[in-house]
Amino acid sequence: MIITVGGTKGGGGKTTIATNLAVMRSNDGHDVLLIDADDQGTASNFTSLRSVNLKDGAGYTSVRLLGEEIIHSYRSLREKYEDIIIDAGGRDTDSHRAGLGIAHIALIPFQPSSFDVWELGKASKVVKESRLLNPELQAYTLINMADPRVTDNDAAAEYAGEVEGLKFIPMPIVLRKAFKRAAAQGLSVIELRPQDQKAIEEIQALYDFAFGIAAATIDKKVGNE
Repeated sequence: MIITVGGTKGGGGKTTIATNLAVMRSNDGHDVLLIDADDQGTASNFTSLRSVNLKDGAGYTSVRLLGEEIIHSYRSLREKYEDIIIDAGGRDTDSHRAGLGIAHIALIPFQPSSFDVWELGKASKVVKESRLLNPELQAYTLINMADPRVTDNDAAAEYAGEVEGLKFIPMPIVLRKAFKRAAAQGLSVIELRPQDQKAIEEIQALYDFAFGIAAATIDKKVGNE
């Protein structure tokens, strides 16, 4: 299955989500490919650090592909790997659209701020255009880097639930130091010690949702063929 983590605005924590999902899926025994399709290359840097710090290496394969390289390569790659996770970055780029064009599931994390929420309309338009080539694409938004002390989360959730073409999932991931500490060591937050149980529960809920939905989407497609 192919999951693209993207959006049209940076700063939403997309790489954090993509790398955590890749590590968790790999730890569950799946052959995973993480495609770094972001110009910044942060997912590649994370993987390099992880490969150095861990005795057994990253546990998954990571490649850097941009733009049309994604389209040209994915047919052979999907036959080699059980799961592909694409970190598509936070801009409307050829890489982002290529990732949406081949994905079963798109995850669009956003911060509960006015600027991020307003950008969801643009993200919706990009998803709509991507469905011309990939009509079965399922796109979901979620609040990331949420601040539990303020009411902005509720207002953002209400707005996101009304954006056409995007399904809002009420699984906020709170802005926690554990995610930054884990990333600095090349780890998923589930591997960090000491554990942050709340962070683990939040990312686990997203993991279970994303791969559950992706599996259901593939099964439905196979059943219709």
